[in-house]
Amino acid sequence: MSTTKPPAKPLIQALSYVVAESTDVASWKSYGEQVLGAATAAAPDGGLYLKLDERRFRLAVVKGSENRYQASGWECADASDFAAAVAAIEKAGVKTAPGSADVIAARCVKELVTFTDPSGNRHELSYGYTGGESPFVSPIGVAGFKTGAQGMGHTVLPSLNFDASLKFFTEVLGFGLSDVFNFQPGPDAPVIRIYFLHAGAGRHHSLALAEMPSPSGCVHIMVEVTEKDEVDRGELRREKAGAKLMATLGQHENDKMTSFYMLTPSLFPLEYGWGGISVEPGVWETTYTKQVSIWGHDFSVGFR
Repeated sequence: MSTTKPPAKPLIQALSYVVAESTDVASWKSYGEQVLGAATAAAPDGGLYLKLDERRFRLAVVKGSENRYQASGWECADASDFAAAVAAIEKAGVKTAPGSADVIAARCVKELVTFTDPSGNRHELSYGYTGGESPFVSPIGVAGFKTGAQGMGHTVLPSLNFDASLKFFTEVLGFGLSDVFNFQPGPDAPVIRIYFLHAGAGRHHSLALAEMPSPSGCVHIMVEVTEKDEVDRGELRREKAGAKLMATLGQHENDKMTSFYMLTPSLFPLEYGWGGISVEPGVWETTYTKQVSIWGHDFSVGFR
């Protein structure tokens, strides 16, 4: 992969949506409504939309033969940034493929391409949301989710081809480096690099690259509620629904998010959080985290 000078600004605004594959879409409906507090609606071809704000969806579930994370949906601000991003990706030697009319319609965008990053993760890049807007009404009374220009939240992707992946997202697409964490799970264990990247809209990280495998295709995604008490209520709902706990309640050091983690029906974890900080692209100076969390976040529960 060869590049020239990195773009002057991030060519991507935010993580607009994620796509999950499921053998049992109905399980996502009950999980989305009764655990997350999302509104749901039928999607094309037997799929499901999870609605977190005024947009038609922020998480799309597609019916398939596996339970896994399928794609990250990235949004450009306009047609010009979209064209520049596609050109930069192609120039870097990464092939793009235009989305079919059915996919474009299902994702509610004007134009879309797909590509695979150097670590093998699948992405959808688009601009021009076309799905209309309607008020968000949670079926269980969740006040709301922090979305808007900052998108649906963040995704952490397995990136074993780490250096090439980091170069691709920072030098080709212009993501900024928010935080560096060289994680050593034990005194004799190898260091695992986890780098946190921000897009144009300034969420502390819309993407993190983790130097570790993940059979589900995703280390975790994050959705952020607008009220702190919703995190506690979400943990009670998780327990009642029997969703597997993946990490206990805690607060991260780098983005200050208070959250817990649980397993989704597509077998990748979801962080349910509140209070994450924002950064200013082009101004923020990279931080270097020494520990996962200030308090809490016992990840060992996910292996029990």
